[in-house]
Amino acid sequence: QVQLTESGGGLVQARGSLRLSCAASGRIYRLTNMGWYRQAPGKQRELVATITSGGSTNYADSVKGRFTISGDNAKNMVYLQMDALQPEDTAVYYCNLLTYSNVYWGQGTQVTVSS
Repeated sequence: QVQLTESGGGLVQARGSLRLSCAASGRIYRLTNMGWYRQAPGKQRELVATITSGGSTNYADSVKGRFTISGDNAKNMVYLQMDALQPEDTAVYYCNLLTYSNVYWGQGTQVTVSS
């Protein structure tokens, strides 16, 4: 069974920074990519950023230029550096891991940005 554990969320003022980490454990077979999604109150879960096992990245338009996703394949870790945070970035952030046959989710970490 694959488990994802997020850390690094918290409360930050606008224009501040946070770094989220996600550790994947268990038997991971044929990983394709890892990523971050977020869900704000009353809204649907949305993609923030993804990174493939080969290192290719993809970002939501709303975070381009402010957030940076990175990964460590050897440690099955993925990180999200969030800079210039805005109140609209407030959400629960979920780590995601995709293999050829399964999708896994973490339990989420709260990020709150005050104005």
